[in-house]
Formats: sequence, structure tokens, C-alpha cells
Amino acid sequence: MTKTKVTLTGTGVPLPSPGRAGAGCLVRYGDLALQFDAGRGTVLRLVEAMQPPASVTALFLTHSHIDHVSDVADLAMTRWIFQPFAPAPSLPIIAPNGSTADFVARMFDPYDADIAARSTEVLSGRPTIDLRPFAPTTAPAEIWRSDDGQVIVEAVRVQHEPCDDAVAYRITTPDATVVVSGDTRVCDEVESLIADADVVVHEACRSDVLREAFADAGYDRVLEYHADVVELGAMARRARVRHLVLTHLIPPPLTSDDEAGFAHDVRRGGYEGELTVGTDLTTISAGIAAATST
Repeated sequence: MTKTKVTLTGTGVPLPSPGRAGAGCLVRYGDLALQFDAGRGTVLRLVEAMQPPASVTALFLTHSHIDHVSDVADLAMTRWIFQPFAPAPSLPIIAPNGSTADFVARMFDPYDADIAARSTEVLSGRPTIDLRPFAPTTAPAEIWRSDDGQVIVEAVRVQHEPCDDAVAYRITTPDATVVVSGDTRVCDEVESLIADADVVVHEACRSDVLREAFADAGYDRVLEYHADVVELGAMARRARVRHLVLTHLIPPPLTSDDEAGFAHDVRRGGYEGELTVGTDLTTISAGIAAATST
């Protein structure tokens, strides 16, 4: 039985949608818990997934857009606030150099008064993090390894202009390979990262629907740096992806027919493997292509 589990902690986008928290994905291998991105509602989703903040091994960020980082400070401060009950080391935060690492370095500033009050009343010191910035590269490169050497995380720079330091991650455990795309259009860098992966958690944009629905709202530029689902299906087929999981769904599906439309478009691209249109707390057992609701 595989030990690698993938849980979607948020499948939403900046536009609020019922039941969909901000972008996030939890990858677990045994006691190791790696969180990728922390959009709005991440802390609540982690608790619902039976993974309280103190138990998160490390947080990896793909880029600095608000729907991916709005709960980073919440995760770190909640971890600090509950130190008397659930002691934990400083939260390691792995982030690409540039706007993302800069955001993390400054994220506690608006909470100075709250931190000062809690420090004098209950807690000692201030919340701390272990920020580990890295330089994104155009070819996959190792940026983190577990203490026992069993789990490796690689990153590659992706194409999510105008954010020029966005990355995707590939996680290799002893029994599975998982990729978390972050935000990106379909591109060669991602295709190399997802080759032969067991599970690929990838953002998905129904470009035709979005273009029609928001024709007068200036959204054409947005389509240029998100992944069209038909093109995504074609890329997943070429890369021999075993299980494709759609997240960060644009536009947010409000009905079962809307969700079916995402799947239909991926199949139009030629992908024939296991396919899941993600909902919050969907959990995948990597390597055996089984999707269940937690």
C-alpha cells in the first residue's frame, strides 16, 4: 500500500467560490507533511484534513500572488500561538527568490501589535520562520531533501507572466512522484517536470468559457499565463502522466455540469489516464490512482 497521499487544501481562485479555499496542496509520506502554497482558508482545511499547523514539516510557495500566500502568516502565527500545547520548530518556508521570498520576509509586519500583546500575556519571543529562498532555474533542480534522504523536492521556473519568479514542484517519495504546478501556462518547463509522474496537480483554465463569459472585462491577457485545459490534456498525454488532478479551476465551477466541462475539455486534448476534477479535501493515494473524499 502506498504511503504517499495528496490532499487538495484549496482549489479556488481569487474570485471567492462556495466550498473552495485558496490555492493549496498537501503531500504526505508517513509522518512527513509538505504543504504547497497557502491561500485563504488553508489553516482550516489543514485541520479538517487532520493535519494541524504544528505538524506541517515544511511550506513550499510557488509565487507571490495573493490567492497563493494569503494564509502563510496565519499558518506560521497559529503554529506559534499554540506552542504551549503543540510545540514545534520554526516553520521552514521554501520560496523562490524575488517577490515571493520578499513577501515572506515582511509578512509579520502588519501583526506587530498582536504579536507584542501575545508575547507579554502568554508567549515568549516572537513567531519565527526558517525562510529558505532559492534561485529558480529553467531545468528541474533539487531544492529540498528530507532529513532521512527519502523524499526529494525539485523546482523549475514556469511561465506565469508577469510573475517572472513563479515555480512548480516535483516531489519524489520512495513509492510515488507528485507534481504541483502552481500557476502556469502549458510550457516545455512543466512538461519536462511532469514526465512519467504518478500524480500531477495542475491548474486548469477553460479558456473558451472564460473568453465568452468575460469578453468585455479585459480577461484576454489573463488567458495568456494560465493553462488551457485542452492544451493541458495534450501535454499530460505526451508526458505519460498516470493521474491528472485539476485544481485552481478557472472559472470556478458552480454545478456538476461545470465540473464535467473541465473533464470533457481535458479529454478533447487526448488525455486518457486517470482524471480528477478537484474539490477541496479530495485525497489521492499516489501510485494507485485512487481518489476519495476525506
